[in-house]
Amino acid sequence: MYLCERTLVTGNLLKTYITGGILFRVMRTPKSATAVLIKVFGVWAFIVYSVVYILTLNDPVSHAVMGMAGGLAVLWIVIGGATMFKVRDRVKSFVRGISWGWKKKFVLFATVLALTEEAIATTMTNLAPLFGVEIGEAYITASTNYLDVVLFHSAIVFIPMFVAWAFLLSRYDFSPTEVFILFGLTGVLAEAGSFGLQNLGSAGFWVFVYGLMVYLPAYSIPERDVKKPRLRHYFLAIFLPFIFVIPVAFVVHLVHPTQIHFES
Repeated sequence: MYLCERTLVTGNLLKTYITGGILFRVMRTPKSATAVLIKVFGVWAFIVYSVVYILTLNDPVSHAVMGMAGGLAVLWIVIGGATMFKVRDRVKSFVRGISWGWKKKFVLFATVLALTEEAIATTMTNLAPLFGVEIGEAYITASTNYLDVVLFHSAIVFIPMFVAWAFLLSRYDFSPTEVFILFGLTGVLAEAGSFGLQNLGSAGFWVFVYGLMVYLPAYSIPERDVKKPRLRHYFLAIFLPFIFVIPVAFVVHLVHPTQIHFES
């Protein structure tokens, strides 16, 4: 994902949650608390998007980027997220009925969802003329070529992250909403580390973009004889996916060093 250079920082709420330990105390309380936290991220995403959308009205390129992000938000977060939530029990029954190991199903299911999200994002990039600019002037993916995007920029590095989560879930009893939030925070840090700290201001948006890749797969896994996560395990869950990514990202960079195809 490349919604990066043109978003605004609106505060350090994310830092407050992490450094103060508030986020993790919330997660260790009943499920309703994590639901409230998800709503907070949703409101955060809406407010930041609305403010930036208005502030970029006189900047055609930045405004086009926000239009693309809005398209992704509507299709992936609003429609996609609502659909996932509505059919979650039917999907769980279907997934559990497949005679594969649950860890394999988790990784495959999350990968399919990630590929779906990237298909929407790449479509938005290709619709640049609809947003009033030429293709390549504004974009939210590294390329207009879907296969290039998923094989060399996005999904290829998401897969080891999903493997990391399969490992975590084989040891600790994270709830689906906790998985949603924690992987969402991993996504926030990935965007901020790769494309600028301004992405912390869009944390609400990124939590939903990334969190929806793993919520339904996590909801569909069976009961397991595993431990309740302790405070340190929440920190581990945010950062362990990066460890799993390193060897894959290294190979991808050697094979395909171009980061963004639109930059000269």
